[in-house]
Amino acid sequence: MIPFNIYLSAYIAIYVTSFALSVFIDWLNVKYLEKHGRKVPAAFEGMIDAGELKKISQYTTDNIRFKRVESGMGKMFFLFIILSGILPWLAEAVNQQHFLLAGLLFFSVPGLVEAIASLPFDYYHSFVLEEKYGFNTKTLTIWLADIIKSFLIMIVLGAFLLSALLLMLKYAGPSWWIWAWIVLLMFQLLMTILYPTVIAPIFNTFTPVKDGDLKTGIEKLAKGEGINVAGIYQMDATRRTRHTNAYLAGLGKAKRIVLFDSLIQGHDHEEILAILAHEIGHLKKNHIKKQLVVVSLVSLLLFYLASKLLVWDVMYTTFGFSIMPQYVGLFLVGILWGPLSFFLSPIGMALSRKYEREADDYSQHALKTAKPLSKALKKMARENLSNLTPHPLYVCFNYSHPPLLERVESLDKLDLNEKP
Repeated sequence: MIPFNIYLSAYIAIYVTSFALSVFIDWLNVKYLEKHGRKVPAAFEGMIDAGELKKISQYTTDNIRFKRVESGMGKMFFLFIILSGILPWLAEAVNQQHFLLAGLLFFSVPGLVEAIASLPFDYYHSFVLEEKYGFNTKTLTIWLADIIKSFLIMIVLGAFLLSALLLMLKYAGPSWWIWAWIVLLMFQLLMTILYPTVIAPIFNTFTPVKDGDLKTGIEKLAKGEGINVAGIYQMDATRRTRHTNAYLAGLGKAKRIVLFDSLIQGHDHEEILAILAHEIGHLKKNHIKKQLVVVSLVSLLLFYLASKLLVWDVMYTTFGFSIMPQYVGLFLVGILWGPLSFFLSPIGMALSRKYEREADDYSQHALKTAKPLSKALKKMARENLSNLTPHPLYVCFNYSHPPLLERVESLDKLDLNEKP
């Protein structure tokens, strides 16, 4: 076990505090649900009954309890890895290898161990928790195939990005952090293009929307809004889950809107067009581009801070390292960032919720009515067993979208304001 000093004690205190706060927020959310989730909100009357509301509460509570166990075990496992001295031993063991191979091994060993340790939790979530509420449709074969595919993709992409960063560290001199930031930025842009066109199709089948009337409505909507989308696809989501969703991904010619087949099966054309108008709102408001800019600026700051920390001997000795190769420093910077990102997450979540509100408003503007989107969101709340009354603090830390009750009430208010 590595010896404690004031810096290690401070890090553990921050790490434990972030976890304790997360558990407290989860507890607040459950208590808030028990108090406010017993009556169907007026906006959802006729769509969700008392029995379904009770099921929503049970599903939310079960998910939070599962998350608490999974996260707690993960945190304890991480502290064991950090405090046991395994990482300094690993650094010594790979130090005689070529620096690029040594760096890849140093990152991949704990990453592989963590991935293997997470498998029982992933299995339980899919085949016990999701199965209990009728969401899971994947077979064991699909689950295993997804794991193998994800693992291979992670190896290829992770090795590519990490190798590029390590090469910048080794050969770019004091300005390495600027070049590393450029490499990361290019990688993010590449992934924005590759994910919808190359990676996602490895897991799911994407086909152009088949319904002729729906396709005509979509084309008319897109033309009316003056956008050129590379494709509007339906995805065979029901091979894995009965959850419903839609999303926008990609840039330029790789830009596409994707609808879960379960969404198409459970919603009428008017509702689907309203959801598409919401996704078009993200395009018209340049939300993906704005998010890329924000992430790029934050990552630039982090790389600058990393350049200062990598030459700080205390960081290495604090975590028990007697040698100070740069790949170890990069790994430790990631460790330091972990708990701090928890406290900064409300900023990113708030920005994301702002974009979702803007996209909702755009849907109402495009269709001249908010009723179809409001109705679609109510159905999605019922289909996905979404918590209608989350605690505000839980929303602050965990919700990239506004709570569905808030969205529906805002849309209904928009319609009222539009009436002459």
